[in-house]
Amino acid sequence: MSKGLKEALTVGAKNAATALNQPNGYFGNPEVKIPFPQEVVQVSTKLRSLGMGKQVDEFEKTMNQAAEQAAVEAAPIFANAITQMTITDAKNILTGNKNAATVYLQDKCTSQLTTAFTPHVKKALDNTLATSYWKDITGYYNKLPFITPVNTDLTQYTTGKALEGLFKVVGKEETKIRDNPALWSTNVLQKVFGAK
Repeated sequence: MSKGLKEALTVGAKNAATALNQPNGYFGNPEVKIPFPQEVVQVSTKLRSLGMGKQVDEFEKTMNQAAEQAAVEAAPIFANAITQMTITDAKNILTGNKNAATVYLQDKCTSQLTTAFTPHVKKALDNTLATSYWKDITGYYNKLPFITPVNTDLTQYTTGKALEGLFKVVGKEETKIRDNPALWSTNVLQKVFGAK
């Protein structure tokens, strides 16, 4: 049971990380695309109305590209958490809710993933001038009359959204494995999820 579950989780986690760690992994997927920060969505709306839609679009693209580059860190962190899984953990996942494995990985990996993603995101944002775009956008916006000035930690925001998207994709992989065990190639995996 434990062996089959670990195998299933390894497959699902690797698939999720691989899907996101490629061009348009985030940006081309509406379910996980990182949007303009919702806390300051009025900035986006106002700038588009002033003819700066291209700058807003480019800014969103750079955030997503940063997340795509950082996703390379996910697979080994997931693999480590899966290796350390106990028999009790495995039993709880198999008898738990349909997203029990995803919740397990969130609990075990979020802190490490945040630490691992942050420098990648920061570097990618700096390399693609997203930080500069953000300073330009917010600097311009903050000069407008009758508005409340905004200030967002771009790296923190992008990292948080990147992890939200990552676990959403992991959850979909878990559902796929649970619902279609016969699609998987190994007998152990089929037996674990095929026994309802």
